[in-house]
Amino acid sequence: MKALFLNGSPHRDGVIALAFDEMEKVFVEEGFGCQRIEIGSRILPGCIACGYCKKNKGCVRHDLVDEVNVLFEEADCLIVGSPVYYASPNGTLLSFLDRLFYSGRFDKRMKVGASVVSCRRGGASASHDVLNKYFTISGMPVAASQYWNSIHGNNRQEALKDLEGLQTMRTLSKNIAFLVRAILAEKERKGLPEKEERIATNFIR
Repeated sequence: MKALFLNGSPHRDGVIALAFDEMEKVFVEEGFGCQRIEIGSRILPGCIACGYCKKNKGCVRHDLVDEVNVLFEEADCLIVGSPVYYASPNGTLLSFLDRLFYSGRFDKRMKVGASVVSCRRGGASASHDVLNKYFTISGMPVAASQYWNSIHGNNRQEALKDLEGLQTMRTLSKNIAFLVRAILAEKERKGLPEKEERIATNFIR
């Protein structure tokens, strides 16, 4: 079983990294392999709607997006973390996720998704909601914890005092592990749910 982490913070050892560290401890105990990719500290342009990925493999830029999509396809769960910027996730991360989910043409159904956000004070639930949209449009079950998946603190030292936030991360990992095992067992027994041919309706008259 494989867990893929995407860190949307520009601080490689910041609050999101702390949350991921807490989660990885549980995943290792549960028998998962973990891989973490740093996104927030890179310069990554957004989607230019060129349509290249509809006709070819990967994104027209052939950068980190293509590399991560290989890992994403192999993973059983995807955990995306970001600090709060103006009640929303890091813009670099969002640009990356737009291209990652759109250009990755493999079947993402039943891969477990989870978002983790950090903030000094407010905007956590709004950012959490934005990140979850990538999962729910892709047929990915969204993992929950004992509270919304947030941890508070302006830096790692402050966040270490958020004992509830750290516990929320551990509980989230346990719930993800349970979901992954249940899905893999049912997939082995019966396969994925039957998929209808997609109907795309434009709201115009």
